[in-house]
Amino acid sequence: MNERPLGEIIELPRIADPRGNLTIAEQFRHIPFEIKRVYWTYDVPGGESRGGHAHRHCRSVVVAVSGSFDVVLDNGRQKQTYHMNHPYQGLVIETGIWRTLEDFSSGAVCLVLASEAFEEADYIRDYKQFRDYVAASK
Repeated sequence: MNERPLGEIIELPRIADPRGNLTIAEQFRHIPFEIKRVYWTYDVPGGESRGGHAHRHCRSVVVAVSGSFDVVLDNGRQKQTYHMNHPYQGLVIETGIWRTLEDFSSGAVCLVLASEAFEEADYIRDYKQFRDYVAASK
């Protein structure tokens, strides 16, 4: 039995120009939620990973604005890996999905558009607690 994808790759508008390309991301138009927080990760040392958590309420869109990296999504039953390397694509991650970002290329920049402001209580940072949360959500 095939399960549904854990994330969704969305195409963001690209405006090609010989002087350099431009990509747009507007809330509710291109991003499927109101954007309440924007952050980015960069200068990730070789062999390091980021993420390693899930959210109870926050949805996000992850964009490789420079370079590349892998996003491993886990719903407690299956894992899927998304290779992010196009600045005009975003990976929509819904709530209750464990995410780990790994295999960053040199100079990679990961931009995240989040549906919620930072709230520590929204994070599930322990994998066993995540598995318990998933089991309780069924």
